[in-house]
Amino acid sequence: MKRQQGHMLNCRTGIRDGDANMIVTVTLNPSLDRTIEVSQLVPGAMMRATGTWLDPGGKGVNVARALTVHGIPSCAVVPRNGAAGDELVALLIAGGIDVRAVAVSGYTRSNVSLTEPDGTVTKVNEPGGQLGEADLEDIVRTVLAAAEQAEWVVASGSLPPGVPDTFYAELGHALRDLGVRFAVDTSGPALRAALAAEPALVKPNRDELAEFAGHPITTVADVVRVAERMRRDGAGTVLASLGADGAVLVDARGVRCGDSPVDGGGRSSVGAGDAMLAGFLAAGSTGGDALVEALSWGAAAVRMPGSRMPAPEDVDRSTVRLHQPPDLSRPLSGPHEVYGLEQIR
Repeated sequence: MKRQQGHMLNCRTGIRDGDANMIVTVTLNPSLDRTIEVSQLVPGAMMRATGTWLDPGGKGVNVARALTVHGIPSCAVVPRNGAAGDELVALLIAGGIDVRAVAVSGYTRSNVSLTEPDGTVTKVNEPGGQLGEADLEDIVRTVLAAAEQAEWVVASGSLPPGVPDTFYAELGHALRDLGVRFAVDTSGPALRAALAAEPALVKPNRDELAEFAGHPITTVADVVRVAERMRRDGAGTVLASLGADGAVLVDARGVRCGDSPVDGGGRSSVGAGDAMLAGFLAAGSTGGDALVEALSWGAAAVRMPGSRMPAPEDVDRSTVRLHQPPDLSRPLSGPHEVYGLEQIR
């Protein structure tokens, strides 16, 4: 299908839709993210916050925030309902984000993160409001209209109640007719179903790899094996984010690995994977240079409070280390507790 020539102008940035590298993000389950810093989390005790932040949240929202602060044309498609939805959209607009808000019957959730000085994060996420069939149809129409002038559409995050596991797959098939590249960052049945749409890129984390494989991921070789399985099932490129262990990129050119150490473990890991995905797309989404950008953006996000997205001055590419050739036998560090794997083990 030939793309139509759009004439919509983003009145906040002056960027005309259709500029090169336009990226549309889709977040079906956005949130208001409140981050509270405490000196130490003590269950059952009264604690005083040492810092607090309120940010617009949701994985696709974070990707759009990171791209926007780096001057890369993007827009965020989000459902909107009630006072919380109004506040979410207001925060996005205040951050210079081009928002395509869709009025829905559900509600906008709130998430709370408690962070400690060593970077430990305790997160409580609401499930989100239910979306009906009419809501989903309106969202799809909005995404496809924005995608007419886009290079990428990024579908990120969990599916709220009422949304079938096949939603991302169906969206991906529709986008393929437009000639738009499709990236997916989700988990569980939604990820499995999305691979049937042959997305150009998927970005699982370690737990999502383990959930997909049905067993824990303990070495780089485990990551590569699961990534190759995802590619056989339809994914073009797999960018696996591994927290402190960096990332593994698997595509038709082979395997690349790297990391970007953060002194002291950082302040908050919330949104770091989204910043990584944004950096990868910003740098062209292929090869070692894109992996360096992804790692440096992700590390920069870890050094920031709450779910803040890094600006250009926050990114330090000098800390990135690429491991070539990759050491497939290298064990992965850190905790690895995956919900649902108790039965698999």
